[in-house]
Amino acid sequence: MKKNYKTKQRVILKPEVCGGRPCIRDTRIEIAIILDGLAEGMTEADIMDHYPQLTTEDIRAALSYAAELSHESIWKTAVSA
Repeated sequence: MKKNYKTKQRVILKPEVCGGRPCIRDTRIEIAIILDGLAEGMTEADIMDHYPQLTTEDIRAALSYAAELSHESIWKTAVSA
C-alpha cells in the first residue's frame, strides 16, 4: 500500500500500540473509531469534541488511509453457501 506523506506521519501500525491496529500517532485513537463516527453522521467538529487531541489533519489522514486500503488488490468477500 502506498501512503502519502501526511498519512505516513499521522497513522501508525505498531504491534505494541492498540494491538497493531492502525491508529493516530501519539493518541491510541484507532482509525476505525474515526471512520465509524463519520459513517454514523458525525462531523469533524463532533469527533474533535469527543477526542480533543485530534486535529482536522488527523481525521483527513484516517480517511486517506481508508481510501488507500480500498485500492488494495486483495479483497475479502463473503461466499454464499
